[in-house]
Amino acid sequence: MLHANALLASLSASDAAALRPHLKATHLQQKTVLYEAGDTINAVYFPLGAVVSLVVTLETGEVTEAAMVGRDGAVGMASALDGKVGMSRAIVQLGGDAMLCDPAAFNGAVLQSVTLMAKVMCHEQTLFAQAQQSTACMAHHEVDARFCRWLLRARDLSGSDHLPFTQEFLAEMLGVRRTSVTTVARTLQEAGMIKYTRGKIEIIDVEGLRESACECYETVKEQHRHLLGELPSTS
Repeated sequence: MLHANALLASLSASDAAALRPHLKATHLQQKTVLYEAGDTINAVYFPLGAVVSLVVTLETGEVTEAAMVGRDGAVGMASALDGKVGMSRAIVQLGGDAMLCDPAAFNGAVLQSVTLMAKVMCHEQTLFAQAQQSTACMAHHEVDARFCRWLLRARDLSGSDHLPFTQEFLAEMLGVRRTSVTTVARTLQEAGMIKYTRGKIEIIDVEGLRESACECYETVKEQHRHLLGELPSTS
């Protein structure tokens, strides 16, 4: 199952062998909160089909997504660098399978391998870069372009054209009103790019979405490619 997660699949034979005894299969249910900001990180998650959002919550209850992690990486990996406390909320946006590892066991493996330590640091670099890009995207790009970018990113990380998202959830992740999501979804459906029914989105025209998405979609992909390698294509 390790090949289903690009990060695990990229490990050397010796690093993979060191981690394998500590990995356990699990299924992550949609909307499950893996940890809140300030919580102790009790597991490192390597999604296989699940997709997890790292979000910042304000006192008013509003949330902003900083990064999205799926089969390209891991959640909670900073615990290997003594980052035992979560800096944001980690919530499962798409349910699916994952492998989990005890932080202490993961930390032990990392401390014994220079190559694994380098992999962890590169991964955390990609998350930081993604969070920076997300900040710029929220400030400067229109909702429709961000919506397309977000759908493409979710598609890449889940490996599926079928995305079970409600308009409320999409509005929350994009940091906009539900009415804005309704308008954009209707426009994309009329253009033949997606098919939207209550709580379900089917991506029909990938190229159309790519042409309509903001530059951030390709930028985040290139950052990951540069630091950790190519994510297997879904198309």
